[in-house]
Amino acid sequence: MKFRVVCRKLYDYVRYDLKEIAFPSSLPDPPHIKKRPKLTWNDRWCILKEATRLYGASWVRNIGPDLRPNDYKKEEAEDDDSGSDTNSGIEKKGKRSSEPSVLEDLAVAARGGAETLKPALRRIYMTRASTYTNAMKNFVETYQEGLKDQLEKADDGEGRKERQQGDGPTKPQPPPPPTS
Repeated sequence: MKFRVVCRKLYDYVRYDLKEIAFPSSLPDPPHIKKRPKLTWNDRWCILKEATRLYGASWVRNIGPDLRPNDYKKEEAEDDDSGSDTNSGIEKKGKRSSEPSVLEDLAVAARGGAETLKPALRRIYMTRASTYTNAMKNFVETYQEGLKDQLEKADDGEGRKERQQGDGPTKPQPPPPPTS
């Protein structure tokens, strides 16, 4: 009888405990967590379509006019129709052709390899740094102007209080210097 009990305990240990020791199961979720239902194949298909559409749209935004000529033709046609002044349309077209956008510049540099990409990235970095520096200078200047305005308003307010109280001094006189 004892042999049978020992065999049963050994069998249970191997079956349950040893499996848990060798391959531990993860902790169960807390009780307040609700499991999401499994998605149906139709839902998965809709999610995949939407993800691919968004991914494709992100690429379309990042490529230049040489890969999307139709969109730029539409914009130029709208500019010509909406602008009553013919010179403004010519200036816009000239600006587009002479000054490429940052993304176009990067795309051309990336095609050229690391040697051409490095100066393009440095140019972008320097442009962003100068823009940031200018913004900080502008912020400091406007902050100082606002501070001066507030101090002037505060001085005007104190002057009014002194006039209302009379000619008496509002600030206490400093004590005389000590004599030794």
